[in-house]
Amino acid sequence: MRGAFVFAAFALSVSACGAKPSAPPTPEQALALRPADARLAALYETSCHACHAIPETAAPMVHDRAAWDPRWKQGEAVLLDHTIQGFNAMPATGQCATCTPDDFKALIRFMAGREDSAT
Repeated sequence: MRGAFVFAAFALSVSACGAKPSAPPTPEQALALRPADARLAALYETSCHACHAIPETAAPMVHDRAAWDPRWKQGEAVLLDHTIQGFNAMPATGQCATCTPDDFKALIRFMAGREDSAT
């Protein structure tokens, strides 16, 4: 009996490792998402939201982990540099003239669905 319990616990832990990321938000959900912090929400609304909540822009959608994971693996410093300098179709500073580097970091974490951790 003990062996069956150990096997079941092992099987559960292994299956958790291969868990699929949550489904990306629907377009309607993406349009409604905002950072919890009111100041960041206002910055997001006036800059990031225009591209990262509209599927037709080809920007990685807010909270779409599958779209953000390859970018996230480059590291936060690279993402911050791309945000500040501009990258491909991303305009420099994401058109947020009042954002600080810390604002950009928080907004990137929010959009990447990682505002609760740096992983």
